[in-house]
Amino acid sequence: MIRKIKIGDMREYQRIISKDDVLKFGELTKDMNKAHFDESYAKTTIFKKPIIHGMLLGSLFSKIFGLDFPGEGTIYCSQSLKFLKPAYPDQLLTVRITVKEIIEDKNRVIFRTEIFDHLGDMILTGEAMLMPRKEKTN
Repeated sequence: MIRKIKIGDMREYQRIISKDDVLKFGELTKDMNKAHFDESYAKTTIFKKPIIHGMLLGSLFSKIFGLDFPGEGTIYCSQSLKFLKPAYPDQLLTVRITVKEIIEDKNRVIFRTEIFDHLGDMILTGEAMLMPRKEKTN
């Protein structure tokens, strides 16, 4: 599997996170911080309106890695995240991964991970290390 991966390979998809998605994530993680739900409170913050949980954003890469590229059987080893700008519910987001480095002898691939808002501004950047499914040898 790793032999089919090339530096610069890229995948992306678009997603809108709804207020209901944010509520479900908050309920699942028990993070019901007012910054995500309370319009009045959010007006007093630097964000001015409720924001999406950062870790909800960080979880969006899993769809690509687990189902598309490298795909089924991939093991997610690590992920760093740097939050550059807030993300708000009901706005179109672009989730992108790009192959940065291939460590063939250890069966590891390093990816640049990025999310862009509806204006095309990068709101999150990071790096992921994955272990693609091993190729079967005869």
